[in-house]
Amino acid sequence: MFVEPSHTKQNQRTGWIEVICGSMFSGKTEELIRRLNRAIIAKQKIQIFKPALDKRYHTQNIVSHNDNSIPSTPVGLAQEILQYTNDCEVVGLDEAQFFDESVIDVCETLANFGKRVIVAGLDMDYMGKPFGCMPQLMAIAEFITKVHAVCMVCGEVASHSYRLSPSGDRVLLGEADLYEARCRRCFNLGELAEAQ
Repeated sequence: MFVEPSHTKQNQRTGWIEVICGSMFSGKTEELIRRLNRAIIAKQKIQIFKPALDKRYHTQNIVSHNDNSIPSTPVGLAQEILQYTNDCEVVGLDEAQFFDESVIDVCETLANFGKRVIVAGLDMDYMGKPFGCMPQLMAIAEFITKVHAVCMVCGEVASHSYRLSPSGDRVLLGEADLYEARCRRCFNLGELAEAQ
């Protein structure tokens, strides 16, 4: 559903949505930060958001596994993003899989009003299933970049996030202590070993 933000008229620029997806440790946040920094160099006005529940590295900043960071605004609900984006040209969202479903409408609204929307998130959960709103965001995006990690078992290209903890919770925030990147083969072998 299209929800008009508090703008007085639609921007004359063409907006779009870019999605950066992949497994844990694949460089999604690093790529998001790189694109946002390029927008800053181009003197574009930016706003950056992350889910309030993600406090792994910092309560406010978006921080990559390489310790690169950029200031952001934590929000509880995706609709809150519209309150902060009137004057910006570029909007960045990290860990999009943790936002509620309204993030899809929010991204569409922003793009419809001429904003460049850059979204980063996990495309699959620890079970190898599509995660949260990411499939819908990829469907409506003009540009999709899938980044890959290195399998921590065999060194091949990794696209899965393998959970080392026995927890069955779909959302379990963690880093290298709870997850490792794995290729399809090593991910499936790990799943088979757990099932036995």
